[in-house]
Amino acid sequence: MPSIVSVSTAIPQYAIPSSETEEVVKELFKDSFPELHRLLAIFNNGQIEKRHFVVPKEWFKGDHSFTEKNNLYIEEATRLGGEAIRACLHNDKFAQNIKEEEIDAIIFVSSSGIATPTIDARIMNQLPFSAHTKRIPLWGLGCAGGAAGMSRAFEYCLAYPEAKVLLLCVELCSLTFQKNDTRKSNLVGTSLFADGVSCALVMGDDAIKQEKKVAKKQTLPRILGTQSTLMQDSLDVMGWQVNNDGLQVIFSKDIPTIVRNWLGPNIEGFLAKHDLKTEDIERLVAHPGGKKVLDSIEKTIGCDSTMTDAAREVLRNFGNMSSATILYVLKEIMEKGPAPGERGLMTALGPGFSSELLLLEWRE
Repeated sequence: MPSIVSVSTAIPQYAIPSSETEEVVKELFKDSFPELHRLLAIFNNGQIEKRHFVVPKEWFKGDHSFTEKNNLYIEEATRLGGEAIRACLHNDKFAQNIKEEEIDAIIFVSSSGIATPTIDARIMNQLPFSAHTKRIPLWGLGCAGGAAGMSRAFEYCLAYPEAKVLLLCVELCSLTFQKNDTRKSNLVGTSLFADGVSCALVMGDDAIKQEKKVAKKQTLPRILGTQSTLMQDSLDVMGWQVNNDGLQVIFSKDIPTIVRNWLGPNIEGFLAKHDLKTEDIERLVAHPGGKKVLDSIEKTIGCDSTMTDAAREVLRNFGNMSSATILYVLKEIMEKGPAPGERGLMTALGPGFSSELLLLEWRE
């Protein structure tokens, strides 16, 4: 089965504590919400201490056209995406030096900006990839995009066991901010979302056999199976509304309830296909959509709170970076070096409303 050999991140330059973000929001929205002081409690209750952005906090106070924001997205996504790829292929913790020209396919995932040619093509003009590297851009999967991209990488390497596939997730959520959007959804999104870039290297069985010393860790997570699920008639739960100012967030208050009522049976059915139950899972690679979402996942699975430690650590230090976030969580867990035989569940939710699940097992 295909294995995840290396994971990396690229951190945007501006680290802003939540207290400072709260002050900016307070100034921008003081005339829009009569009970703003009460609503601002979401900054303290969200358990996010700091986030990283490609722009300084002063940027949010100005007016920016969709064109300006999207041009900045293309510039920063290309720069940080290239940085994450280099860190993934030349990694002191996970992998020996792997050359860009060895990569068979790049799966590029993003939902926070628009580019044609896509960002992966722009990066291929800067790094020495083969001209024949396949490009597979995925757009619009939101927070589920990282797990969905990993599933597609798994399927590619299953079909082509000699393949080496890069999964690159780039989300610059700060550049979608609309200061004239006075809906509560925008306020909640502003308290959660951040910028992040992550990359993973997935290799097929034959590729790993040919490169016996490629991995530096004693164990690697192998992907045993995946499942994608779409909830019918749920288009208004999460996503973007495109307007003249850009991408306007759609964010339902019912998401934690949906997680509790819908995700549980989804997970149980997926694990049952592999003759497993939730208690057989030792590692939870969960996308930290927010504190309430993680609380709901714990209740749904019936797991100990320690199972979400990695996800909560990422949420605390980076916030919700949409598709890129789940690879930050995976990196935290892989760095700890799970024991051979430990099973993991990768789970993320996104627009659609949809669920992505992957079953992992760490093997030597």
